[in-house]
Amino acid sequence: MSGVTPLLEVTNLKKYFPIKRGVISRTVSHVRAVDGVSFSVNEGEVLGLVGESGCGKTTTGRCVLRLIEPTEGSIKFAGEEITGLPFGRMRDLRRQMQIIFQDPYSSLNPRLSVRTMLTEVLKVHGIAKGQQAQARVAELLELVGLSSSQAARYPHEFSGGQRQRIGIARALALNPRLIIADEPVSALDVSIQAQIVNLLRDLQREMSLTYLFIAHDLSVVEHISNRVAVMYLGRIVELADSMTVYHDPRHPYTVSLLSAIPIPDPVARKKRIILTGDVPNPSKPPSGCHFHPRCFMAQPVCSVEEPPLREVLPGHHSACHFAEDVPAKIPAGLQSAAPKTI
Repeated sequence: MSGVTPLLEVTNLKKYFPIKRGVISRTVSHVRAVDGVSFSVNEGEVLGLVGESGCGKTTTGRCVLRLIEPTEGSIKFAGEEITGLPFGRMRDLRRQMQIIFQDPYSSLNPRLSVRTMLTEVLKVHGIAKGQQAQARVAELLELVGLSSSQAARYPHEFSGGQRQRIGIARALALNPRLIIADEPVSALDVSIQAQIVNLLRDLQREMSLTYLFIAHDLSVVEHISNRVAVMYLGRIVELADSMTVYHDPRHPYTVSLLSAIPIPDPVARKKRIILTGDVPNPSKPPSGCHFHPRCFMAQPVCSVEEPPLREVLPGHHSACHFAEDVPAKIPAGLQSAAPKTI
């Protein structure tokens, strides 16, 4: 897609949270939740953002929407720099940028009926009111697989999967161009996860939506994403199209994540790569490559020099000094164990 301006373009995004101590709350250090992340998402594309809990995925998504303010970096939406926009202009842009939260219960107001919470969105942004708003609510509920007759109910009267459908309806109410899906299925049962992912995929195709899909479940991400970015300790360590990441990974961390995916076969066995140690403290990250203390391919240079996110193959980026040697280190049968589409 050369020459096409990305719908979302993030450059060197950083978010540091201060650590304060003492009577006067003096800042003694910072938690580097997001530490120099760069990526772009084209119109109509789904970019999956994956990694362990605490790697900075959710913080990245919320910085993109400026729900939390980034410490440093550039965020462009439809070619417009949004990091310094005033409140009024940012509020207008949020009609085009919406989010689906992880917890489908805490993200819904328990005191409001479904009809009230959806019409409130329409009224606040001046989209519709009265009978027009009621008709739009009915349309949204039908769109996400619910009945318009359920509009008078409250969140506690729905199952987890139904509540997430309501959250999706709310995100779609303003006809956005970009949706940040922040682990939208991680709080749901496996059978319900498949339904919600299929719904999101169908909506994306029918409405030409653009997703930044955040998750820690690699099988879910493969099912819905065009490209995948793998994060570790606040940085993107691998970025490529979905098929390539799952079948030709070029970073040891990605290989380790893939080895942990269970095979839906009680007889089959595959070799696991067990990472040593714990995830490093993000307030005191290791020097050089952040992953080197746990890496099965680590060399002396890894603890000294920070590897840049470089293009090792056309369209395939990896932040590893030895990305070209990764395929030789992959356990036999790991590629064939990659998850199949749902």
